[in-house]
Amino acid sequence: MDDITAVVLGGGRGTRLYPLTKNRSKPAVPLAGNYRLIDVPVSNCINSDINRIYVLTQFNSASLNQHVSETYRFDSFSRGFVEVLAAEQTLSSSDWFQGTADAVRQVMPHLDNYRSKDVLILSGDHLYRMDYREFARHHRETGADITIAVYPVPRSKAPDLGILRADKKGWITEFMEKPRGGELAPMKTDTRSLGLSATEARKRPYLGSMGIYIFRAGALAECLGKNVSSIDFAREIIPDALRSMKVSAYVFDGYWEDIGTIRSFYDAHMELLAPVPKMNLFDADFPIYTHPRFLPGSKIRKAEIERSMINAGCIIDKATIRHSIIGLRSRIGTGAVIEDSFIFGADFYELERRRRKKGAIPLGIGPRTVIRRAVIDKNVRIGSGVILENKRKLKKYNDPEERFFVRDGIIVVPKSAVIPDRFRF
Repeated sequence: MDDITAVVLGGGRGTRLYPLTKNRSKPAVPLAGNYRLIDVPVSNCINSDINRIYVLTQFNSASLNQHVSETYRFDSFSRGFVEVLAAEQTLSSSDWFQGTADAVRQVMPHLDNYRSKDVLILSGDHLYRMDYREFARHHRETGADITIAVYPVPRSKAPDLGILRADKKGWITEFMEKPRGGELAPMKTDTRSLGLSATEARKRPYLGSMGIYIFRAGALAECLGKNVSSIDFAREIIPDALRSMKVSAYVFDGYWEDIGTIRSFYDAHMELLAPVPKMNLFDADFPIYTHPRFLPGSKIRKAEIERSMINAGCIIDKATIRHSIIGLRSRIGTGAVIEDSFIFGADFYELERRRRKKGAIPLGIGPRTVIRRAVIDKNVRIGSGVILENKRKLKKYNDPEERFFVRDGIIVVPKSAVIPDRFRF
């Protein structure tokens, strides 16, 4: 694993996750009230003994840059690092990153400093736990130039993914981005030959690309240097490589979720509250690392809490919380009801004299407020007697004052928004 350098792609504008990406990049979006999405691939690397990690950032990157620099500091005597590489102007390029492949092309001089045998390329906005040691072992044992992590999916999910077709030995022979209709049938793979049972193979005959690649270093340089106008791995680099290189499929059959939309983000978090969640945050042998905050334990007075996750530093006063995640430093007032929601929390505590200021809406969720099926971003001020439950069952809505949005039926309150007392929606 000392011969592998990891590159985590920091993502683009993340428009489908708006307004959570209004002031931050996708990998910087909070996860489970305590982490950020970027912590997942970086932790997977650390747990897999990969200690040279570059994080490529560009859009709305300040929050992500700060989190990475404050969180991942290796021992002074270690050669490991987690380093942010922002888009920069050089003598060879004066442009921003134009796509995933172009981003890696532009940082190749930094990768060349370590002359790694292989380069691991990861997305910064997926939720999963993978031991990359097994991935690397498969890549090297097959002698592949490129190995792609694939996820077996049923026909219903295939149109949302890049689909790869592999032969019985696991060599990828064809790639199609988001196939539809008649394009689907020819892209089937006999997944029994790749380790699935006969029953599972019938249910999931398509191989979805996870956007996770291992390139032999020389193959990566060749792919990126051959056609400098190719800017995307999935749409251009991989299809072109299939013509001349050995491209292998590595089947991953654990939990994996692409957090690409508000609905997928919301559903993934609600699934974390299952009695035995598919993504287990309590795995001490394969932890997710994040920034240590040294917060006190949450203070709770006579609350009714059912199937929920309460993070550190919260102050909860006689509230009812059901099937919800309460993030760091959340303050929830007397008589509030929160159901099926994710409250991000706050970046700071508000002084009592500020909270008591006449006419001001204090930081947090006010007394007698009801919130259902919502995602509430950080540092939000929601007054007393507010009801946010989308009574009209709208699928999409934009508040004219941008105090809240509805996406896929989920209410989303953006960072630092203010909702006045007795507001109803």
